[in-house]
Amino acid sequence: MKLTCAQFKKDFLSEIETLYSTSLSDTSTIGQFIALGQLVRCYNSQSWTRTAKFYRDHHQKQVYYFSIEFLPGRLLASNLLNLNLLTTVKKGLTELGLDFETISQAEPDPALGNGGLGRLAACYMDAMASLKIAGNGNGIRYRYGLFKQVFVDGYQVELPDDWLHHGNVWETRRDNKSCIVQFGGNVWLQPQSENTEDVLAVPYDVGIVGYHNDITNTLRLWSAELPPSATYSSQDQRDRISEITKVLYPDDSNSAGQQLRLRQEYFFSSAGVQSIVRDFCATHHGIKLLGKKVAIHINDTHPTLVIPEMMRLLMDEHHCSWEVAWTLTTQVMSYTNHTILQEALETWPIDMFKNLLPRIYQIIAEIDRRYREQQTPIFGKALVDQTAPLGNGQVRMAYLAVIGSHSVNGVAPLHTELLKTDVLRGLYQVYPERFNNKTNGIATRRWVQLANQPLAQLIDQTIGSDWRRQPDLLQTLLPYQQDDHFLYQLGQVKLTNKQALAAYVQRTMGIKIRTDAIYDVQIKRLHAYKRQLLHVFEILREYFAIKDHPQQPVVPRVHIFGAKAAPSYHYAKAIIKLINVVADMVNQDPAIGDRLKIVFIPNYGVSIAELIIPAADVSEQISTASKEASGTSNMKLMANGALSLATYDGANIDIMQAAGAENEYPFGLKVNEVYDYYHRGNYHAADFYDADPELKRLLDSLIDGTIPGIPTVGREIYDSLLRYNDEFFVLADYRAYVTQQQQISRDFQNQPTWQQRSLANIAASGHFAADLAVARYADDIWQVPHERLN
Repeated sequence: MKLTCAQFKKDFLSEIETLYSTSLSDTSTIGQFIALGQLVRCYNSQSWTRTAKFYRDHHQKQVYYFSIEFLPGRLLASNLLNLNLLTTVKKGLTELGLDFETISQAEPDPALGNGGLGRLAACYMDAMASLKIAGNGNGIRYRYGLFKQVFVDGYQVELPDDWLHHGNVWETRRDNKSCIVQFGGNVWLQPQSENTEDVLAVPYDVGIVGYHNDITNTLRLWSAELPPSATYSSQDQRDRISEITKVLYPDDSNSAGQQLRLRQEYFFSSAGVQSIVRDFCATHHGIKLLGKKVAIHINDTHPTLVIPEMMRLLMDEHHCSWEVAWTLTTQVMSYTNHTILQEALETWPIDMFKNLLPRIYQIIAEIDRRYREQQTPIFGKALVDQTAPLGNGQVRMAYLAVIGSHSVNGVAPLHTELLKTDVLRGLYQVYPERFNNKTNGIATRRWVQLANQPLAQLIDQTIGSDWRRQPDLLQTLLPYQQDDHFLYQLGQVKLTNKQALAAYVQRTMGIKIRTDAIYDVQIKRLHAYKRQLLHVFEILREYFAIKDHPQQPVVPRVHIFGAKAAPSYHYAKAIIKLINVVADMVNQDPAIGDRLKIVFIPNYGVSIAELIIPAADVSEQISTASKEASGTSNMKLMANGALSLATYDGANIDIMQAAGAENEYPFGLKVNEVYDYYHRGNYHAADFYDADPELKRLLDSLIDGTIPGIPTVGREIYDSLLRYNDEFFVLADYRAYVTQQQQISRDFQNQPTWQQRSLANIAASGHFAADLAVARYADDIWQVPHERLN
């Protein structure tokens, strides 16, 4: 939209007066943010209305993206960028004596996700709006989200993240779109329900603004409330209902936690599907058009209950036969698998499931019966038993998602291949035509245009601004690998970003870090397979090398971590304690000085990532080969010029192919070697320990008092590697990892060559843009039109 600076200032001051009945000078920063947010919503309100009307009038096929996580990050700058108002608003605020960055930082980071899954969902919502796809998000409006992470004596402590303390300026509560979700009770074959526990699902809608195109899609987040009919309710009942949307990923290490997780998943799945069918019926005649006008996408297993819930609605409320309902349901549903870890392929005890969701269980049991009846004569009882939705006393969500969808995709070529040959092998034999690959992508608008404005401006000056709409144009930067002036400017951009991060670290953590050091970054969920432990061993190696040879010159390094561990994941929390203890030991050692520093930034989230990623030199992507489905931090870091220190896992392989393996640091076991160890059962971690004195010293330091204050944690980690045989092959990959780390130190000293390789990554990063990924979903899976990118 078009807006003059003068008009903006007038509008902003008017909004301040309307909201607070006072002058600008008498407002707080949070007050200024709320006023600015309200004004931006006002500027965009007609676009949101027009978009909904256009979709409705043209009977546009709607995509509904269901995800238990959405991690949008702060929306002020993003919305202004996409509305093409960012420059105008910044200038206007400056003329009013205000600083846009200060106001922007007052915005809470929505605590609606944990990591890559939720951020991917947010990137795809951004891309759908920018491609003019009629895309809608469906999730949960968590009152406290995941948790606020603090470190106490080096241990992770979880505190409530009160992100809604000042409300959410971007959301609109829509009481008239509420739904009733039923739990428990008795179900009769008619079917009729009685004695159910009813929960009111109230939608809060957030506008998702497309990039410079007058399109605003909707992210709908559901909040659990007491139904109006429940006039007389106990406090226990109120608490039980509010608990559903209180926190993301409640501890499911006990039966009560498992039941709460299942209630969450059914709650938003049921509310979302009810809303979809209701809206469809309001604008279309005949339920049989549903498959042509609605696409529901299941982002990982958590929303899989949309499948039986759709069957319930079609049969119980719209009186479809089973055959018609099943045909429509499978036409509508598609599923993205995000993991090969068995523990992440959700299962629920049948007895618990049946008591909590009796009608849904009936439907799943019938899906199971028909699947067995149809497939056993073709594939045999053994394979069908292994792949049916019900088995071993469990409801198996990933299998249900495959059986009830018309498309199943992995998120990197390697991952998709492993789904076919390992994790979902039996179902691939039954439904080979359903399996396909859609490699993940990231929103370069946020991760380059907003997070790294110095880089974005340099690119604009060099190749023009069309790359902002067409990310593939970044490849036209490649000829500048031979331009010394450009490479110098690229180095200055990195220095500027390092200075910003160093200032933040000193201000918030009291740690002073050099800006001429290698910034070696590992930012991702804390999990044993992601192998933050391998990174810790490298830090200890560097530390001991300096202590042993204090006069020997070293290339200075800053090792940067950002990670949360699940509250019940004891081993991951032990690794957090180890990192923090090692950081204290190294950072406070006067013999080390500023040659080596460790920074573990607490409460990692989108806004902190936006500060770390542009400053990174090295991107640590060191998961055990075959364990990481794709990764997206690897894509964000490459887009900002970091070189990948990476295993042959997930999308790391695709990054090496796109940017050139000579511009990365690959190492370690390959998938076939990992699987050979599994099949032969001949991996012996102790052999690596015994054969490598340096590695032996590192492991021994965990238990011999070298690292102070970790007698229990150190022993636990030591035993996991030797006594319990190193499940994720940390010791097997150690030597290859160290060799590449040493090469990095040598290569970093030749800055022109380093910047050439950095540029190769930036130029290839358009290949991993969310716009391109979502366009492939639209063409191949959802069959919806979209704006072309070239």
